[in-house]
Amino acid sequence: MDKELREQIKDIMQHEVVPATGCTEPGAVALCVAKAVETLGREPERISLRLSKNVFKNAMGVGIPGTGMIGLPIAVAMAVVHGDPKRGLEVLTMPEGQVEDAKRWLANHGDSIDIGVKETSDKLYIECNCVFRKLDSEVHSVVAVIAKRHTNFVFLKRDEEVLLDHKQGLFQEQDNDDDPKQDNRQRLELSARTVYDYATTAPLEELEWLRETVEYNNAASECGLEGMGLHTGQILMEQARGDMVHTVVARTVAASDARMDGCTKPVYSNSGSGNQGICCTLPVYYYGSLRGNSDEEVLRALTMSHLMSIYIKRGIGRLSALCGIVNATMGVSAALTYLEGGTFEQTGYALKNMINTIAGMVCDGAKPSCALKMSVGLYSAFVCSELAVHGRVVDSTDGLSEADLDCSIRNLGRLGKEGMNQTDDCILDIMTHKGN
Repeated sequence: MDKELREQIKDIMQHEVVPATGCTEPGAVALCVAKAVETLGREPERISLRLSKNVFKNAMGVGIPGTGMIGLPIAVAMAVVHGDPKRGLEVLTMPEGQVEDAKRWLANHGDSIDIGVKETSDKLYIECNCVFRKLDSEVHSVVAVIAKRHTNFVFLKRDEEVLLDHKQGLFQEQDNDDDPKQDNRQRLELSARTVYDYATTAPLEELEWLRETVEYNNAASECGLEGMGLHTGQILMEQARGDMVHTVVARTVAASDARMDGCTKPVYSNSGSGNQGICCTLPVYYYGSLRGNSDEEVLRALTMSHLMSIYIKRGIGRLSALCGIVNATMGVSAALTYLEGGTFEQTGYALKNMINTIAGMVCDGAKPSCALKMSVGLYSAFVCSELAVHGRVVDSTDGLSEADLDCSIRNLGRLGKEGMNQTDDCILDIMTHKGN
């Protein structure tokens, strides 16, 4: 693989694998609010948020870091009182005193926040309108819009002055954030073979940066093992009794327990999702370490896990009714196969086995039980990889699978991007009408 292609692939990975505090959807909403407030230049009297249904459902029931509270109102309050848009998806990382300030603000101004769903074909869309009225009745307002990516501002207007406008072509299917470098990233054709070759042959110094993903995500796991969220990791660890797979799954999902319960520690995300970043990192590191793989093998397996998930996620779309654990654990299955000494062909077997196992897992919002979904995906990854290294693969006539590996992956993407749109609507309707 030539150096130019390697540099392009590394750029894609470093663009997609980044630190984030808390669930990325509330983080992105807080970022949008913080930018609007900064542009307004003072505390607004009224804040109106209009969100795509995917963002809305992913922010309803998830813990907000350091608050002991769930949902968007407290995230909005934190953004208003102490939000710094320069911090990106770490905008919700705040000391205890600032969190208390935000809680007091919310207690006094909660009725000034209006949150609703915007009917849009864009699955990641956040629109914030902040308004302030002077004593002489002069009204000032700011509109800020994030779309396509969690940190991608496409529109900013103060009063009648448009400061930024990248809305043209916004609602196309292409995930394009009007950044020339991002255009190049999207144009780069990936394949399962390209991913495998990069992970197994790139010079180690080009992969070293991934070590930090382990450090960050392991710290979240340690918090989760103390008992957070649904306590999934803690309970599974108590029952592991030295079993390697059980231990790996327990330690991994503990990080999801912590993150979804509002742990203040940042994690490395993948494709805009902290849970996907956790999933792509920790089981690969833990398993490789426990079974005695070399440091180089573990680092290459981490690369394969993250990059394969990114490749698969491209076809599904940024946000989807298909749970992100599907593509993340598929990346894990490829990495596990490599750690077991499997070939590229056997890696393909593992991926096809996964496609025909967990393709139907739906996303019903970010919440503590995401850790349970992660456990299901990880146990499947171990089973599918084990079958693969023994030469067993689902038939090409089975379900979404085809003889060609990349065609099989594209079929999964089509299911997530096209086939589950009505499912998304149904899930949101159920979530917003509980008890009615």
